[in-house]
Amino acid sequence: MTATPATLTSHNPADPADVVVQLPAPGAFAVADAVEHGRAAQQEWLHAGAAARSAALAAVADAVDAAAPELAALAVREVGKPITEARAEIARTSAIWRYYAQAPYEPAGAVHEPAAGAGLLLTRRRPHGVAGLITPWNFPYAIPSWKAAPALAAGNAVVLKPAPEATACALRLAELVQGALPDGVFTVVPGGATEGNALVSCADVVSFTGSTAVGRTVVRASTGRGVPVQAEMGGLNAAIVLPDADLARAAAHLAAAVAGYAGQKCTATSRVIAVGAALEPLREALREALHALPVGDPADETTVCGPLIDRAARDRVAEAAQGLPVLAGGGAPPDGPGWYAPPTLVEKAEPGHRLLRTEVFGPLAVLLPADDLDHAVRLANAVPYGLVTSVHTADLTAALHGLDRLDTGMIRINAPTTGVDFHLPFGGTKDSSHGPREQGRAALDFYTSSRTYTLTP
Repeated sequence: MTATPATLTSHNPADPADVVVQLPAPGAFAVADAVEHGRAAQQEWLHAGAAARSAALAAVADAVDAAAPELAALAVREVGKPITEARAEIARTSAIWRYYAQAPYEPAGAVHEPAAGAGLLLTRRRPHGVAGLITPWNFPYAIPSWKAAPALAAGNAVVLKPAPEATACALRLAELVQGALPDGVFTVVPGGATEGNALVSCADVVSFTGSTAVGRTVVRASTGRGVPVQAEMGGLNAAIVLPDADLARAAAHLAAAVAGYAGQKCTATSRVIAVGAALEPLREALREALHALPVGDPADETTVCGPLIDRAARDRVAEAAQGLPVLAGGGAPPDGPGWYAPPTLVEKAEPGHRLLRTEVFGPLAVLLPADDLDHAVRLANAVPYGLVTSVHTADLTAALHGLDRLDTGMIRINAPTTGVDFHLPFGGTKDSSHGPREQGRAALDFYTSSRTYTLTP
């Protein structure tokens, strides 16, 4: 008996009755076929030369720019991203492809003097082969691009398995990319766990972004096969606010970082640590800022906090806040069928509370008091994750003190935890990340391996 193929369905989070795409999952064999097709195409892609790869990546950027309004509208509809954020993501996506379009001209190795005698020593970086990319739904264009562009620039082929909730966005992006690249060099295989597991089992290098639980499974499977792997996983990010900070400005940054895109970012702020005398004024300023944040239809130009991706995500936010004093419930969600939750600030979470252990991935944060900066740093570090921390202060010495002692991969001073630049290394510590950094030049190193050549006369 032949098993019935699974069906992939993505819904509009603002109107769940609106089915954006529905199609049969291709299955594991389709993934294996895509990888083999990629291997056949990869050598020709590599040997086409730097100029050809550079021109192709630049052509992808041009195609993204030309399709920007359509891409933004699709992100609004399929993943509920507010239109202003969707447009910013499209601009970032184009910039990523343009940035890596220059990478094929970067040095691919070095010449070294031999320790003794005549001869020549060379080190050279070469692509792995086929890069297997597994990406989430919350940045449906940017994250696939910041993985695929450096992999392609270095001469790899790519097979992308996007999150089911962002299937339509991934397929449209694939049309634009494939229009600029040779056949087989870039393939999207939509699907769920079956397709993801299949890709991890056969790709030559694996890059994953998603939940910590799934990321650990990807890392174990990849390392068991002996292939390079990186995994970007959860965040439980803190913002430390000192009494000398511009509290109105800090509150505005925090409100946006807590509830922008309904908090559905690994870099969102989920813990606000107020130091000493900052507690009371910050509580009021943040309450007002969250309450004033526009909540509603993501297609509305003014919306900052749109719907959650699905009903389960909305319910998790409500459950996580139960039993804690609510300082701010944000603006009321609109009447209607969407999966909305108000931006929420709670306090008095005891050590061990789930908000201090796990990522909720919604517009919810907990306010924590700290006696001094040392105490604030201990609180910030006392979680399993270590992605990004923001520090808000007018004192450069305090800022540098925080920089030295915070156990996170990224630290932002007087800025939100969200909004990391794409041309710099991205990644965290502890349960937030595994393996080499993403983005910037670090990505080019990850998608290549170093070889040492000895030439003797």
